[in-house]
Amino acid sequence: MSTFTIFLALIVVVAFLLIVVIMVQNPKGGGLSSSFGGGGTQQLGGVKKTTDFLDKSTWTLATLLLVLILLSNVAINRGGDSIESKALDPDATTTQPLPAATPLPTTTNDTAIPADSTGN
Repeated sequence: MSTFTIFLALIVVVAFLLIVVIMVQNPKGGGLSSSFGGGGTQQLGGVKKTTDFLDKSTWTLATLLLVLILLSNVAINRGGDSIESKALDPDATTTQPLPAATPLPTTTNDTAIPADSTGN
């Protein structure tokens, strides 16, 4: 298993978690925290400020996703051969010769005038 495959799997997991955390939040401040008793400071089971936890986890997962994407770019397996464009390589001299040009047939509008029998 290559490093890029590991990064790709981590990116998928973090993206899924980020979607879940964002979907749990309510844009008006309700979300998961409103189901634990409203806006009080002491909530059910001693959980305080669920919205702060969801906000921090959103930022953390988004930052982690960005870092994983940047690291996966470094870890892409480019193989043993260089896959660069030969157009950018100044040392690439393996150009194919152009086919020999064939001349186009020329047509003239000269029509032969038959000589009449009088010799004119």
